[in-house]
Amino acid sequence: MSASFVAGQVRARALARNALGPGRVRAIAQAGSLTEALASLAATPYGKRLPAVPDLDAAQHAVAESLLWHLRVLAGWLPPQGVVALRSLAGAFEIANIDGLLQRLGGRPAEEPYALGALATAWRALEDAPDTGTVRDRLAASPWGDPGSADPYDIRLFLRLSWASRVSGLDARTGGWAAGAAAVLVAGERFGDGRELPEAALGRAQRLIGRAAAEAPTVPAMAARLARGVRWSLEGIDDAAASGRPRPAAGGGWSGTAPRCCAAPRSASARSSGRRR
Repeated sequence: MSASFVAGQVRARALARNALGPGRVRAIAQAGSLTEALASLAATPYGKRLPAVPDLDAAQHAVAESLLWHLRVLAGWLPPQGVVALRSLAGAFEIANIDGLLQRLGGRPAEEPYALGALATAWRALEDAPDTGTVRDRLAASPWGDPGSADPYDIRLFLRLSWASRVSGLDARTGGWAAGAAAVLVAGERFGDGRELPEAALGRAQRLIGRAAAEAPTVPAMAARLARGVRWSLEGIDDAAASGRPRPAAGGGWSGTAPRCCAAPRSASARSSGRRR
């Protein structure tokens, strides 16, 4: 192991000591109000970036921004190959920036882009794109790949599956996490929203979870066709149609929600109304 990797490992352990832990996170989540939750967060490493006036969107953005800053600090200690891996893991922040860009191109307000620094994949080329066709072209010339369409929804969906594909290639553990996330996303699209995946997104999904699983007729059939190490992602889920997204059946299974920067793209109805999902 090189000296740079050793230094990065030491720095990563130091940063990890700032983690709040399940107990503190649960206590903040159970706070009686946003003001109370932010007061609890203020005394943590996330406090420096919190908004002065309580605002949920701004607070969520600030917490994510703190995480990104620490990743950028860590990247400064790593050798080039370590930065490449960290850039893949940080892809969710670039997806959030592209989501915001697509919103602005559609005439809707969006949050300020994250400052990605060395962790940017294609954002420098994308940030001044004048239209969605240019966004597609510039993505196609980047490690993200061609989303196959200039439709904003297709771009968003493709990016999430492309990110999972990039993370999957890092090692066996991240491969299982990425494939599981892809399975939940595909199940939500097909069985929750009743929408088949566009060709480019389908290709990424098939590489991640297999063609048989990606084309399964039901959620249970899809779960059964997943690789053994990926079935956890749909365990206990028997129907996605009632809620629009997979949820666990009583007694166990997948739970929790993804951060907004890597959550599923909004539906067509939400797109037209401007609502968040």
